[in-house]
Amino acid sequence: MQEHRPASAYQNTKPSVITIGTFDGVHIGHKAILKKLVTSAEKEGLESVLLTFFPHPRMVLQKDAEIKLLNTLSEKKALLEKTGLDHLVIHPFTKQFSRMTAVEYVRDLLVNKLHAKKIIIGYDHRFGRNRTANIVDLKEMGTTYGFDVEEISVQELDDVAVSSTKIRTALQEGDVETANNYLGYPYMITGTVVKGKGIGTTWNYPTANLQPSETYKLIPKNGVYITQTEINNTLKYGITSIGTNPTVGGTSRTIETFFLDTQANLYDQPLQLEFLKFIREEETFETVEKLKGAIKSDEKVARTFIATLNEKK
Repeated sequence: MQEHRPASAYQNTKPSVITIGTFDGVHIGHKAILKKLVTSAEKEGLESVLLTFFPHPRMVLQKDAEIKLLNTLSEKKALLEKTGLDHLVIHPFTKQFSRMTAVEYVRDLLVNKLHAKKIIIGYDHRFGRNRTANIVDLKEMGTTYGFDVEEISVQELDDVAVSSTKIRTALQEGDVETANNYLGYPYMITGTVVKGKGIGTTWNYPTANLQPSETYKLIPKNGVYITQTEINNTLKYGITSIGTNPTVGGTSRTIETFFLDTQANLYDQPLQLEFLKFIREEETFETVEKLKGAIKSDEKVARTFIATLNEKK
């Protein structure tokens, strides 16, 4: 997959089949659409192109809205790499870009720059200044500019919308297993390990404090989870606590992981944490000793779950 950012960097002159959208999560519903795109391109001898925008349009047009995304841009690119897509075009979404007329958008970007011969798009797709143009307009422009339009069915779009909604809801409720089923992969947070207070080390439970790489990333509900990550090319499991550490007087929300059977200096290292299972809610314990007891109990739950997981492999 070749990446082009912005669209002006796209220099391929071969005719293409294009789909357009944010594809946040690159979940199973998105993958069905991308499979349709890639299959169509292979069948018709065209280049498969996904045109997406960054920042997310709502970040630009609705700045007061707090938008949390399922993927950072780098996570999305890594997921799209696996779909068989020929080209990923990432175009910056700005207020100026949003004021392009529908004709300018289709003629200058889709046809002249990306060489569209076919566009696969949802029946409810709207585009152009103030989103005034629809799929009927797009089909008429196709007649003018020489491209076909294939509608994505209502059912397929419903599957995408339902999946996205259920993933977000599940993560906000701590139900990472349901989220993972709709994603088709474990929900992840990527970031850098930063220094914390070091309290866990004094209890023989040293933790890696993960600072997410982007503030717009959706963080699951506060609580304790079983997670996994790759450390030195080896899969390692951990117990991750998301929350404010109220028992020891914490106030800031942190993501701290105690990795089982692992001793490695991870400070300043990049890390991708994948969520497997929710263990329990965040709690305020009466004493530190009770908190330590809860951590021991979490470890037992995690080791049992991991053993069962490994038996299935």
